[in-house]
Amino acid sequence: MRTRAKICGITRCQDIQAVVDSGADAIGLVFYPPSPRSVTIAQAVELAQATPAYVQLVGLFVNSSLEEIQATLQAVPLDVLQFHGDESPEHCQAIAKATGRRWYKAIQVKADMDLAAVVQRYQACGASAMLLDAWHPTLKGGTGHAFDWTKFPKLDIPLILAGGLTPDNVTHAIEITRAYAVDVSGGVESAKGIKDRQLIEHFMQGVHRGSAK
Repeated sequence: MRTRAKICGITRCQDIQAVVDSGADAIGLVFYPPSPRSVTIAQAVELAQATPAYVQLVGLFVNSSLEEIQATLQAVPLDVLQFHGDESPEHCQAIAKATGRRWYKAIQVKADMDLAAVVQRYQACGASAMLLDAWHPTLKGGTGHAFDWTKFPKLDIPLILAGGLTPDNVTHAIEITRAYAVDVSGGVESAKGIKDRQLIEHFMQGVHRGSAK
């Protein structure tokens, strides 16, 4: 099975077409105002309208309230919720129940953490997958840094690899981790929030090479 791929931090409709043409599986929209890749609800509506069927729309939220997420969902047909803040398993579960959406949680990997135990807590509350990202003291994703991929666990839940991925290293990353999916943002940009068609194409070629080995 080919490793799945999500291109996150989309801000422009023309970048949607580049993602679709590349064969990526999902598009990530960031609803976190401090991020340079954040979009307003109005922007997200336009981006959703430009996204064809069979390409998933994932909404990234950081410590958002149920009311904020519900307001977004009233306008934007997100398929999946990505919790990227300090949300507890129970908080994620409650929002998922109230909104009727599948979800997954991003975890910033620290050297001394019991990663399997953390993942299992969210899995027990209904997570569809878990995203493993590089730890940073202040940033919530989009750091451009990678963690030690040799420490990538093998667990009975789909695991998504993020953090520091580029067209040049994604094949190697997949070979090492055998991740269910990879998630890239800055690694396929010419500037923050501005995706580069050629880099997206090269990234997806790397995904295919890694999946085939």
